[in-house]
Amino acid sequence: MEMNRMPRKYVCRRVPGPVAIDGSLRDPAWADIPWTDDFVDITGDESMRPHFRTRVKMAWDDAYFYVAAEMEEPHVWGTITEKNAVIFHDNDFEVFIDPDGDGLNYYEFEINALGTIWELSLPMPYGDGGVPVLGCNLAGLKSAVHVRGTLNDPTDQDDGWSVEVAFPWKELARYNSGRSTPPRPGDVWKVNFSRVQWPHEVVDGNYVRIPPHGTPLAESLNPEEQEHPEDNWVWSPQRTVNMHLPLRWGEVEFRE
Repeated sequence: MEMNRMPRKYVCRRVPGPVAIDGSLRDPAWADIPWTDDFVDITGDESMRPHFRTRVKMAWDDAYFYVAAEMEEPHVWGTITEKNAVIFHDNDFEVFIDPDGDGLNYYEFEINALGTIWELSLPMPYGDGGVPVLGCNLAGLKSAVHVRGTLNDPTDQDDGWSVEVAFPWKELARYNSGRSTPPRPGDVWKVNFSRVQWPHEVVDGNYVRIPPHGTPLAESLNPEEQEHPEDNWVWSPQRTVNMHLPLRWGEVEFRE
């Protein structure tokens, strides 16, 4: 087993902006923005390489931090339509942001293939006694999903789905105590991304998630409290099945 213990790094370039947020990544602003490395298993174990590719682009302007994700997926499905429901009960894409890098007071965003979102924050990680602040939605946030195939149709195979999100700086400032928001060129933020991928079956023509055994997942908002059958694929490996270790997240440097 080979496990990389160094956080991944990414140089986030400024774009003229604003970027059109429609989920497709067709805006010309993305053309010269590089992809991150492909996602790996959350543990960093190379023997557990993801069987579908996931990668991300990041950019910024005076108003927003932009994130775009591209996910290979032969079966694109989603069930949750209520905003601020527990989105990781579906396959999802997640963003974690700790601007000042202190491992405290950080922000989390989740979205499924239906475009349903959940925003929350934690004053400290769950393992240190953190209690999530639910539904702390950022005013002015923009998000969209584009499906390359047919959503919720198990009779065919899809190519995948993509996500675009614009996080407004003026709202992220609440998580960046004593530092400049927007960041100054050269500033480094702790950021990570996760993709939750559940096994499924088809029942009466519909995709159905195969849930975990034992205690119902709905009893906890902390996905680290139980054993799960799902895959967790991330940009910067955590070295354990726990996204809520912010000091192990990747490092994003903002540049002109």
